[in-house]
Parts: sequence; C-alpha cells; structure tokens
Amino acid sequence: MSQLRRGDASEPACDAENTQLRRIRRLETILEITSQWNQTREIEPLLVQMAEAATRLLKADRASIFLWDRAHHCLIGRPALGVKGGELRVADDRGIVGRVLQTGQPARVDSTTKPDAIDHNVDTQLRYRTRTLLCVPMQTRSGERFGAFELINKLSGTFTQEDQEALIELAAHAAVALENVQDRQKLMATNRQIADQAAEGVQLIGECPAIQSLRSVIRRVAETDLAVLIGGENGTGKEVVAQSIHYLSRRRGQPFIALNCASISETLAESELFGHERGAFTDAHESRPGKFELAAGGTLFLDEIGDLSLNCQAKLLRVLEEKLMVRVGGSVPIPSDARVLAATNQKLAEMVQQKRFREDLYFRLNVVTLDLPPLRQRGGDILLLADHFLDDFCRRARRKLPELSAAARKRLAEHPWPGNVRELRNLMERLAYLTLGDRIEAEDLAFILSPRGPSALIDDLGQTLSDATDRFQIEYLRRMIEQLGGNMSRAAERLGLHRSNLYRKMRQLGMDAPD
Repeated sequence: MSQLRRGDASEPACDAENTQLRRIRRLETILEITSQWNQTREIEPLLVQMAEAATRLLKADRASIFLWDRAHHCLIGRPALGVKGGELRVADDRGIVGRVLQTGQPARVDSTTKPDAIDHNVDTQLRYRTRTLLCVPMQTRSGERFGAFELINKLSGTFTQEDQEALIELAAHAAVALENVQDRQKLMATNRQIADQAAEGVQLIGECPAIQSLRSVIRRVAETDLAVLIGGENGTGKEVVAQSIHYLSRRRGQPFIALNCASISETLAESELFGHERGAFTDAHESRPGKFELAAGGTLFLDEIGDLSLNCQAKLLRVLEEKLMVRVGGSVPIPSDARVLAATNQKLAEMVQQKRFREDLYFRLNVVTLDLPPLRQRGGDILLLADHFLDDFCRRARRKLPELSAAARKRLAEHPWPGNVRELRNLMERLAYLTLGDRIEAEDLAFILSPRGPSALIDDLGQTLSDATDRFQIEYLRRMIEQLGGNMSRAAERLGLHRSNLYRKMRQLGMDAPD
C-alpha cells in the first residue's frame, strides 16, 4: 500500500515536470521565432509572419492579428484568408474578438460546448466553419490595448490552457515587434518629410542657357554614383549644386554632410574625414566618427578639395578605391558607402602639373565635371535671383515685399558681382531687414559699389560695419560731386538718384547739402 501511495504521488509530479519542460521548449521556440521579426521593416509582411508562426507553433488552421481602429470603432484583421484584399473588418464591440479587446481578458471557445459563442455571420462571409477559437489581447509597453491575436480551429482537439499561455507570450513579443516597426515607419516618414522640405529649399535659380544645361546634367548624374567635380568661383553656388544632386538621388533620405577642406588644419584633416579613437592624439578625449561615417548611405561634399595636403589626398584616394577606412589611432576597418562630391575654385589640372595635387585622385574625382558660371555672365539671372532672395528674406522678416525701382534694378544688373550669388544674396538679406518703406531706390544700393584699385577707406578695421559703410558713402559722394565740378544735378543722375534724394542722403550722412 505504501508503494502504491508513493507511485500515486509521483504521477502528478511527473505531469508537472512534463508541463514545465513543454513550456520551456515553447518559450525557446517563441524566442527563436520572434528574433526573426525584428529584422522585418514593413507591417504587412510582419503580420503574415506572425500569423504563420502562431499556426505552426500551436497547430491551428488559421490565425489573424486584429488591430484597433479607434476612430472608426472597428477591428481590422490581417491576414484574413478568403476575404478580398486579405483584410477583415468587424465592429470593435462584436464577437469574441470585440469582447477580448474590451475586457482585456483572453477567451477560449469550443462550438460543441458553446455553440452560440461564435459569430457565424463571419463564418458565412468567409465560407468557413469555426469549431474552436483562442483569442488574447495585445497591448503596448505602457499597457494600452491596441488589438487582439486570434487562432481558429485547433488541428487536433481543442485549445488548452497551455496554448493560451503560449499565445499570450507570443502576443507580447508580437506587440513589441509591431510597435518597433510602427515607430520605425513614423521615423522614416518624418525623415522623408524633412528631406522633402530640405529639397524644396534647394533651388538652382536661373534661366540662362548655362544654368539650364547644368540642371539637365544634374538630373542625369543624380541617380548614379559617379564622382562629380564641381568647379566655379567662390560664391557661385557649388554647394547648392551638390545638394541638388543629393536630393534628386536615391540617397535623399540619408545625410548630406559638407566639409570645407580649406577651413581645417592639415593635422586635423584626417581626423575630420575618418574619425579618431580615444587617445589617438593629445586632445582626443573620446572616440569620434569622421565625416565619412556620418555620411553613411548619403553624400559627403568636400568643398575646396584643392586645399587638402598631399598626405591626406593619398588617404582619401585609398578610401575612395577600397571603400574602407580606419579611424586615426584605430585598427578596425570601417566600410564606407558615402557618395563623394568634390568642389574647388582652383584649377586642379594646373595643380597636378605643379605636383600640388595627386593626378590619380584628380582622375578619380573628375569623372563628371560641372562648371558654374560667375554671376556677371548670367545676364537676366541677376534680377531673377535678386527678386527670389528679396522675397525669401522679406517672408522671414515678416514684412511686405518692397519694390525695386528701375534705377535700383539697373544698378544691380550693371554691378560686376565679384562675390557672385553669395554677394547678391547677402545684399538682399540686408535690404530686407534694414531698409524702410515700400520702395528700394538706387541710393540704398550705393554701398555695394566697390572702388577700383587700392583705397584708403579700409585702413581702420576697428570701426563697425555701419560706420565703415557711412564713411564709404560720404567719400564716394564727395568724390563724385568734385569730379562733376559741384553740379548736383549731374551727380544725382550719375548716382541714379533724384536730386532731392541726393540731398536727403547727404543730410542723413551729416554732409553739407542745400535745403
């Protein structure tokens, strides 16, 4: 009898041990399954993977994940076999799924014991017969319910308490994976929106033949990974061209990183480009990625490439050819997939002949050459750009757009613009913020004129820009009047002003002028 009692006691212990072993194996399987979900970046494929995994794990015929559309008070089930579009919509307060969502409690149903518990209207719609059903709620990390995970028709027998526990565990992992994908998609959508906004702000303004031809070439090279060398004087808009190429390419959602090679010292150039490890040099207190790493998947724009040292040119060439780099002070090769665009205002071909620029790097960078014309050669584009910049800055200054007088427009068109588009842009910014009234006269542009040859006007760099501007205008007006023998009418005509406006300007500057 004592032996029988010991045997009877051991049977429940064995059952419990077997149950625990099955639970452990299921958890291991769940972890193996869910590790693959984190690699999926789209909602639809992820839902299909989840449904298929649940049917295999718990030996069911079908599975669906229902997501809650609160705005329309319905549940959207995917995948839904036999339904057009693979999507089933049900009211969020109907059936087993609705009850699970509202109460937050799992449900197991067997049609043989509870024939009225199953909504057979859905069965009729699907031309399917539901015999057994298991449904558990899904909730976010913060505990907010957002859907339900449903299994239909156990292949053998009915769903058990173990099946319910396994589906609850699977649903918890599914909720995390769905949240991650949704967060990633929101982030990607935000990045696309930011990229679109940035692209809208990058405009190559101009209608002259040279600019129209340039836009055509940019569109053709943007979708390639060809190396592009952008040439042109300072201020012609080389970075705008590089940004245009970036935002027209498939890389537009990735970073655009610009580095002016002329602004960094030779000793720091390598660190700026390739990064450094902690302790690589005296001030390297922590590891830092370089511009190549920051531009991963995107575009790296190297402006003033001709100012790089020969030593740094050699290392840059190696990275461009091998697509691998090593941080300063490091030993681990880091893959590089950034597209490199380069620009210069120097004649690199002459620098190659003078042994100041590596010939192999020159040919590596110079697959496609884009030359920007100086503003003085762009004719009507001067006024087109002036109107564009003035309108933009007036919007920012929240003021009404002033009108450029005919004399002012004539003065703009005739100016040689040594600073090119940058100079014109800066002038329009000053006019937008500093001028008053609804009209800009030629006299408001007087300070853009630069005297020919050396001048004693720039002998005191301790004065403010406002004082220097006033001093120049006083000296310029004085010389103009002297040159014309004191004829104020002719002086005003040469300055593009009405005589009364010339008198007013002289009084503003503290000069003696007739009443």
